[in-house]
Amino acid sequence: MRMYNVAIAGATGAVGEELLRILEERNFPVKKLVPLASARSVGREVEFKGEVLKVKELTCDVFKEEEIDIAFFSAGGSVSAKFAPCAAETGAVVIDNTSYFRMDPDVPLVVPEVNPEDIALWNKKGIIANPNCSTIQMVISLAPLHKEFGIKRVDVATYQAVSGAGKKGMEELFEQMRALFNFKLDKKVEEREVFQHQIALNVIPHIDKFMDGGWTKEELKMVNETKKIMHADIQVAPTCVRVPVLRSHSEAITIYCEKDVDVDRAREVLANFEDVKVIDNPEKNEYPMPIIATDTDYVYVGRIRKDLYDPKVLHFFNVADQIRVGAATNAVRIAEKWIEMEGK
Repeated sequence: MRMYNVAIAGATGAVGEELLRILEERNFPVKKLVPLASARSVGREVEFKGEVLKVKELTCDVFKEEEIDIAFFSAGGSVSAKFAPCAAETGAVVIDNTSYFRMDPDVPLVVPEVNPEDIALWNKKGIIANPNCSTIQMVISLAPLHKEFGIKRVDVATYQAVSGAGKKGMEELFEQMRALFNFKLDKKVEEREVFQHQIALNVIPHIDKFMDGGWTKEELKMVNETKKIMHADIQVAPTCVRVPVLRSHSEAITIYCEKDVDVDRAREVLANFEDVKVIDNPEKNEYPMPIIATDTDYVYVGRIRKDLYDPKVLHFFNVADQIRVGAATNAVRIAEKWIEMEGK
């Protein structure tokens, strides 16, 4: 088996750390791993397969110097905009976790379970984009249902964990909860940096900035990315909400279909779809929850039920670890598919 020189830009961040774990867990064919970050993180150490590696500065030259074959980017859109083309110019395939390239018509936007064939378009710019975390788990559950029933519209409400805002998001929830238990919450709320309002014991229907029409940027990502990934003009109406959960996003989804839906058939096609697990036993209080999904690589689906009024409408609930399924694991799966396709 061919081995690859792999770089991780943003190796000290939450997704970068998860990438290191997943590459090791999946026994990815790494010949040499090069952790990269900004100048202020140079010299910090990360561990991979028992070896301690020092973080190097992310520059345009480092990809050629280290002869990088595969470059994972998870250091922010402005960083990807500047350095991802440099990596691609050296011949590396770039797998970008930011939103910067997602809607570029010359950059494939890939969820390997849904549209692996799009990976073949990578050489247009040398870049493959990783979708938004909420989009990834949603389209994985939509894909088999769309094939079976023909989806025309999706209404979705997300319940997004604070880790979606990175390490600082988790720290802010921790600090507010600590202050709450010490009866000092008012002071901590004044010191908030990440969220627009207190997140402890609260939900905030606001993720990313507001755009025209009252939709947030996060919501519009789900609208546009779903169409590009699924190659279908599916209407998507999201409401994205931040909740005081540390890890794993949840989604309440309603689909409007061309055909009458059948709940048993829906369970069957979901259970048979790659990387989906159905947990749907209300009599035993069994359904997807963040504590089940956290630190796993599956999209969990449950609460599957037909609409009370319209036989063409189906409701369900899904949960996935957005750091893994929604970012790092999806990126590594893209790389694995790229290797499989390039090796043919």
